Amino acid sequence: MKRLTGLDASFLYMETPTAPMHVAGLYVYDPSGIPGGYSFEKVEQLVKERLHLLPPYRQRVVEIPFQLYHPLWIEDPDFDLHYHLRRTALPSPGGKAELAEVAADIMSRPLDRSRPLWEMWLVEGLEGGLVACVSKTHHAAIDGASGVDLTVGLLDLEPEAPPPPPPEEEWKPDRVPTDLELVSYATRSLARSPISAAKATRRTLEAAVTLRRRNRQPDVKAPPAPFSAPRTSLNQALTPRRSFGMAEVGLDDVKDIRKALGGTVNDIVLAICAGALREYLNERDEHPDRPLVAMCPISVRTQDQANSLGNQVSQMLVSLATDVDDPLERLRVIQEGTKQAKEQAGAIGADTLTDWIEFAAPAVAARAARLYSRTQTSNRFRPIFNVTISNVPGPQVPLYMAGSKLVAWYPMGPLAEAQGLNMTVMSYLGVIYFGLVACPDCVPDVHRLAHDVENAVEELKKAAAPPAPAKPTRAKRQPSAAKRAARSTR
Repeated sequence: MKRLTGLDASFLYMETPTAPMHVAGLYVYDPSGIPGGYSFEKVEQLVKERLHLLPPYRQRVVEIPFQLYHPLWIEDPDFDLHYHLRRTALPSPGGKAELAEVAADIMSRPLDRSRPLWEMWLVEGLEGGLVACVSKTHHAAIDGASGVDLTVGLLDLEPEAPPPPPPEEEWKPDRVPTDLELVSYATRSLARSPISAAKATRRTLEAAVTLRRRNRQPDVKAPPAPFSAPRTSLNQALTPRRSFGMAEVGLDDVKDIRKALGGTVNDIVLAICAGALREYLNERDEHPDRPLVAMCPISVRTQDQANSLGNQVSQMLVSLATDVDDPLERLRVIQEGTKQAKEQAGAIGADTLTDWIEFAAPAVAARAARLYSRTQTSNRFRPIFNVTISNVPGPQVPLYMAGSKLVAWYPMGPLAEAQGLNMTVMSYLGVIYFGLVACPDCVPDVHRLAHDVENAVEELKKAAAPPAPAKPTRAKRQPSAAKRAARSTR
């Protein structure tokens, strides 16, 4: 039995009927090299053999009565693997459009909180004999980095890898605590809160003084403040429906752009997203005068936490400079903005926000989120930010699941209330995969936006290309003196 941290639990409190808080991935596999071919049963056996490497897969949430304190994880005594492993098939012709539609439908469905918070859907019937997998896990259990670790726990570096070593200890389910035990636990935990709150208050005041000094320096331009983002069609009250767009960009292309124009790979990714959003909104004749603001999760995971699950993230707000016409100048503004945002995040400290989340009242937080959703309050105020953009580095070596080679890896991030678009990016085997999760009422044509991503890359490649050398001009040959004399006598 283990208590959720305040940050992990916050994703449960944020969840509403129109904004489920799970993260997912769409994985495409080529099973052509498997002896005997692909079968659902082989995947089921693989997951069963590796459950001891996937702790969240057998843990479920237990709520404290009256939501007095953050929930607990327990080893589920009613765990049933068959419930979590599902299979479906694409309608003909089984192409990219059909796959995106099925993935969006799976993404739109909330997870059952009475069971471990994950599902894995095997999607058959893809053209070319490929097989897809849509795996989703609640954000309360993983963040982007730990989600990659969880996925890699199911994968191998070779197609015919031996099964992993058995667990050192046999798995034992927990007994579900009684309400009296849960209330007693919450009471003891709350009794320690004042001491922790005093320490958090001191650190917060110190961070505020540091931040004020920093932002008063003449060479410092503060990042965008919350609620300073412009109102756009991206930022409306959500519906339960989801759509999904996919784009692919060569990792070498992005590295070449970075080498030519400077900055980081993440800066280039933000510039690509900015160019795509600018083009998309221009096509809809609603380009705002003020620049769009992106929320970018940043990992604060230390080396000691490298293999731990749960959430170790902070966030920064960055201007996407979508009001700048020149792509080179837009990238320069983004580069400076991310630099300032990272410095501000360092001045605040990674623990300042998470410290206060520990003291959030679960009942109040959950009811506030549902009220915000139900009353569609987001339609009456400026958004906190316009879009979530998350860049998660992935492995650059071939991976296999039950003998099938992983050939594509599209990430899928959740939508928060009033945030109708999530652009998550994952690099794998020399390709950067863009996964665009949207509410179709906010983004009516997410596939067009995915196409605009590819256009934005070409725009930056063109800007990064060295100017073509000027062609030498040949001097005009002058006629000889004899020819000039002959012309004059005519």
